[in-house]
Amino acid sequence: MSAYDKRLTPARPDLAAETLRGIVDAPRYVAGEERIIFDGSADLRRAPVPDAPLDTEALHGEIFTVYDEDEEGWSWGQLKRDGYVGFMPSKALTQDIALPTHRVHVLRSFLFGGPSIKLPPMATLSMGSCVAIMGTKDQFAITHRGHYVIADHLKPIDTTESDFVAVAERFIGIPYFWGGKTSLGLDCSGLVQVSLDAAGIAVPRDTDMQEKAVGEPLPLDAELKRGD
Repeated sequence: MSAYDKRLTPARPDLAAETLRGIVDAPRYVAGEERIIFDGSADLRRAPVPDAPLDTEALHGEIFTVYDEDEEGWSWGQLKRDGYVGFMPSKALTQDIALPTHRVHVLRSFLFGGPSIKLPPMATLSMGSCVAIMGTKDQFAITHRGHYVIADHLKPIDTTESDFVAVAERFIGIPYFWGGKTSLGLDCSGLVQVSLDAAGIAVPRDTDMQEKAVGEPLPLDAELKRGD
C-alpha cells in the first residue's frame, strides 16, 4: 500500500474496492454502491468522527461510491469527480441518482420545495453543484425530484466558462477555509479546482496533485500573463 496515494486509493487494512483486486492486498473486496450528494455540500473527513480533519467538500449532485457504512452514520468511499477517498455523513447521501443536466454558475443559489422564493430553502447550492432538470415553471427550473431552483442561476452541464481567472475573481472576499470549496469558504486548491472545473478543465483536489496534472513550469524571470 505504501506505493499508492492513500488520498486516491479506496483501500484500508480491512477492505478495498473490487477494482483493486490483484493490485492491493486486502481481506475482502467490495464492488461499492454509487450514491449522490443531496445536501448543499458534504464534508469528506479523514476519519469517521465530526472533529476529524476536513480533506475536502463534495457539492450537491456529486457522485460518491460507498464501500462501507457503519452504524454511527458514516460512509467510507470515493468521490467520482476527483477520486478523493474519505468518510462522509451517510445522511448527506441519497440513492436517487439521475444524470445531471445543469450546474450552478453563480456563487450560490437555493433549492426550494416549491415555486416560491418565500419558502425556506432546503439547501444552499454553491457554484459547480449539479442538478437534473425536468422542466420549468415561471422563473424556476424543476429538478427530477420536484424541487425548484431559480433558472437563471443554472447553465447546461456542457456549458463552460471562457476565463477561469474571471471565475476565481468572483470569490474575492470569500474567507479562507481549509478543505472548503464552496462560496461560504474555500482553500487555495479548492479555488483552483472550482475555477478550472467551471472552464471544463478537470483537475485533482490538492495542490501537489494539481502541480503535476496541469500547466507547465515557467522561468523565474518570465513575464507573467493572466492565468499564470
